[in-house]
Amino acid sequence: MTKKCEEVALIVQARLSSERVPEKMIRPFGDTTLLDILFEKLGQITVIPQTQIFVSAYDEPIKQIARNHKLQIYHRSEASALEEASLPRIFEWHDMLPKQYKYVIIVSACNPLLKVSTIEGFIETYLESTEPGAFAVIPKKTYYWTLGGESLTDWKGSPTMNTKYVDTLYEAAHCLYASPLDLVGKGYWMSDTVPPRLALYPMDEIEAFDIDYEWQFRIGEKLYEDFMDSGSR
Repeated sequence: MTKKCEEVALIVQARLSSERVPEKMIRPFGDTTLLDILFEKLGQITVIPQTQIFVSAYDEPIKQIARNHKLQIYHRSEASALEEASLPRIFEWHDMLPKQYKYVIIVSACNPLLKVSTIEGFIETYLESTEPGAFAVIPKKTYYWTLGGESLTDWKGSPTMNTKYVDTLYEAAHCLYASPLDLVGKGYWMSDTVPPRLALYPMDEIEAFDIDYEWQFRIGEKLYEDFMDSGSR
């Protein structure tokens, strides 16, 4: 069964308590910030109404940037902002959003190269999917082994390592997620099966560049400037 557009909320979950890259959401990044980059893109989204986009934040500087972009704010608790493990607490809005919402899409602000068209494509894919959750992934054609040396790749009988001839596998992109809201209170995310049953959304690897460490912040800034210069947004 497909999902109704009015049943889906899009949420940006943001906080300033990152230990590896302190205050990365609001630090100068080129001539802007990671939050401003994403919020400007969300302002161009047309596949769902802007009234269905929320920013979940506890820290006032994040809320102010959201206000600057005229986005709705879910006022996250301090306990939620500091939580690292409990899904119901991290996503405490799961049973507090308006009752019209049955599903949620989360977009990460840590991927400055993510395109508007990719965000919209993911939303459309999820709306049309019969799976409970959805996840963006990166297509990979390469060779994999376990630490014990067991091959996870079908070599198809060839002694030559030619990636053109291996099957495509899909790596987590960690930037776009979708889930039924009612699963969160039960401690599940995206699906109530392990491993989860998901609609996969393939995307370009460069768009999934994730800023999780200081060196990635510096490199990401240069990549973003190159993207801006080339018009790849």
